[in-house]
Amino acid sequence: MSAEPVRSPNQPSGFGNWISLAGFVLSIGSLFSFLLLYAIDTMAQSSSPYLGILTFVVAPGFLVLGLVLLGLGWLLQRRQASRVQVGGKPSHLLTIDLSRAQDRRALALFVTGAAIFIMISAVASYRSYRFAESVQFCGQTCHSMNPEFVAYQNSPHAHVGCTECHVGEGATGFVKAKLNGVHQLVETIANSHDRPIKTPKELLPAQETCEHCHWPKKYIGDVEKSYTHFLSDDSNTVYTVRMFLKVGGGDSTHGPVGGIHWHMNLANKVEFITTDDKRQEVPWVRFTDAQGKVTEYQTKDFKDDPARFSKRIMDCMDCHNRPAHQFRPPNDMVEQSLAQGRIDPSIPSIKAKVAAALVQTNIVSTHEGVQKVAAYLKAAYTTDSRIDKVIAEAQQIYRNGFFPEMKTDWQVHPDNIGHKNWPGCFRCHDGKHVTADGKKKIEASNCNDCHLIISQGSGEELAKWDPKGLKFAHPDTSSEGTDPDCSSCHTGGP
Repeated sequence: MSAEPVRSPNQPSGFGNWISLAGFVLSIGSLFSFLLLYAIDTMAQSSSPYLGILTFVVAPGFLVLGLVLLGLGWLLQRRQASRVQVGGKPSHLLTIDLSRAQDRRALALFVTGAAIFIMISAVASYRSYRFAESVQFCGQTCHSMNPEFVAYQNSPHAHVGCTECHVGEGATGFVKAKLNGVHQLVETIANSHDRPIKTPKELLPAQETCEHCHWPKKYIGDVEKSYTHFLSDDSNTVYTVRMFLKVGGGDSTHGPVGGIHWHMNLANKVEFITTDDKRQEVPWVRFTDAQGKVTEYQTKDFKDDPARFSKRIMDCMDCHNRPAHQFRPPNDMVEQSLAQGRIDPSIPSIKAKVAAALVQTNIVSTHEGVQKVAAYLKAAYTTDSRIDKVIAEAQQIYRNGFFPEMKTDWQVHPDNIGHKNWPGCFRCHDGKHVTADGKKKIEASNCNDCHLIISQGSGEELAKWDPKGLKFAHPDTSSEGTDPDCSSCHTGGP
């Protein structure tokens, strides 16, 4: 019976070489980084999908690289040992004899370098964690998200981190964030992301995002707002509307339930069906009151079975759907520049001309767009020396609101606040949603249901103030008495 071969104590293991040792240190460092990142991610108050990329993609990638180096060193040493025999013993790629000063110095240098590498890995991992949560990483480094990033910088939520709104709560939100982060990484590397970036069909519930800062039970009451417009006439006539917005509240314990925030009445439930990805078509609505009474409304053109559709419970995001990425219409941006003096309103028809310059078609790049804006305005005002300053402002407006490379502008992402440039409120309050027996309907909102105009016009006319409310006087008198759905005429362009 033959005995099992026994390896000599002097026979090398195959890992006694610098390549394998470097792989070993790299593996230990990456494993340490993985554990550190995982611990940070687990204990963090909010989860970042991009931290998941570092934790579950980058760190394991370096671990695999270290193991490859470990195996490569073993393979090279075994091959050399099989070919070279010195005194009947295999030659070692690496031999450390602590009795020799040279070997002690080399070992000390290697251990010191390994310790420094692991320390750097720890610091770099933490700094990477902090950077992965930054707005710059989300908007500039990780994605081709220039439209969303620029819009975010000019939004009321510019101080709120991306992950605070884009990552859900709990284990489900955690897992979805990690999977979504890897998916986005693949799309970014492959340059295969959507153009324009699509608004998700299922946004995170407001309870997981908005209500971290905004208290839904708060009673707001009436809020005064002033809107300054410039007409598209030769004089760029100023037309201002001052009003009280009846925001109201939705919780009876903190104030009367009513106003715009009635829709967030915590005792009631409003559900609806949409038939398009942008949630602009709402053919069916179901209302359940505090006593449990259910009333269903639908348009006459909706013939499908409601059971076939998923139903969304109305929350903040159904009106405030662009809280941090607002793509404002060119008319609004030009009016803001006129109001703040960045465009001289004394230049004849400048409001209409700048708006028209911004919405030229067949533009494929931002560079081409700003050049066409300049050319259009120079051709319209050949002898006016003030036009150069106007051109510079118009070009900046274009850069902030038009992104041809990503096929994105104000028309791509409707904003459901109000009803001037998009249907907004009139998606439901159009007078066309009725019950099956025809006895009840969602009324078309009267102007004073949601806001009270206290003054309007310009000059002396604007000074006339009526706390009881005024009937809206449209600047274009030919429009009075027509469809109250403003967006049927106001499309955001000139």
